[in-house]
Amino acid sequence: MKTRSLGTLQVPAIGFGAMVLSPGVYGDIDDARAEAALKAALDSGAAHVDTSDAYGTNGHNERLVGRAIKGRRDEVVVATKFGLAIPEGEPSRSHPVGYAYKELRVNAHPALVRGYAERSLRNLDTDVIDLYYAHYPDPGVPIEDTVGAMADLVKDGLINHVGLSNVTAAQLRAAHAVHPVTAVQNEWSMWRPVDADLLAAARELGVGIVAWSPLGTGFLTGTVQSLEDGDFRHNAPRFSARNLAANNDSYAPIRALAAQLSITPAQLALAWLLHQDEHVVTIPGSRAPAHILENLLAADLTLHPDTLARVDEALTKFDVTGATLL
Repeated sequence: MKTRSLGTLQVPAIGFGAMVLSPGVYGDIDDARAEAALKAALDSGAAHVDTSDAYGTNGHNERLVGRAIKGRRDEVVVATKFGLAIPEGEPSRSHPVGYAYKELRVNAHPALVRGYAERSLRNLDTDVIDLYYAHYPDPGVPIEDTVGAMADLVKDGLINHVGLSNVTAAQLRAAHAVHPVTAVQNEWSMWRPVDADLLAAARELGVGIVAWSPLGTGFLTGTVQSLEDGDFRHNAPRFSARNLAANNDSYAPIRALAAQLSITPAQLALAWLLHQDEHVVTIPGSRAPAHILENLLAADLTLHPDTLARVDEALTKFDVTGATLL
């Protein structure tokens, strides 16, 4: 697998987003199937595994990742996040999102940061977290204060690199002034452009970009016609039955272009994203080993400038129907 740099951290160009492996995300799943998917990802070179203490119940996703990396810890860059799985009795603040439930509840107060990290270390059964993110900025806490507490974790050897997720350019700049930020993780895909100011700030500061949901929570695979019961995307307006049909119609030219190139729509979406900046990496997730390998092959694709121009032209006409998905 080709690698890229996130600040001073080297990671595969395409890693693995483990959120899909917990029940209640894309419907039900058992741990045996989830562990088989993780093993396939690691064996195929996706040795940058991204999780969070908020994925699944009571740290389920982190514990799943911990079991998968046991015995091969030195091979894997482990990334996790904090701020949404708030300890009982602690307050929380609202962060608006574009889902039907309208908000997430966040607490990234510096007094809680060490406890979050220690809990994740136990879940992951590891001595150090390679890349540790504040999952969402806390509206009630200056980002500088949260990052100051994260800097203490670096000093004490609990984490190796500081990351931020779902932030603005101004927040990235403020945080980076306190402690170097290795990576910023934000949604970026063919149907969700990255904020231009955030990308410019990351480039200026030497901060890598980790694109979450690079396949548009599965839409950009070109295979999503309907949703099963228990799929969290029922909360996303872009996936309502009417909007999904309209979006599939708009996406048809890109599916056709992928067919002309003899690659899958997912491979085209991932390769296109990797061509946008030399310091962007992606973390698609899948439950199927065959699809995981298919995704990873996109790291070796070189798209001709004419192809990139055709994609960009098609994207100008890709009018996404439905509220913003955050």
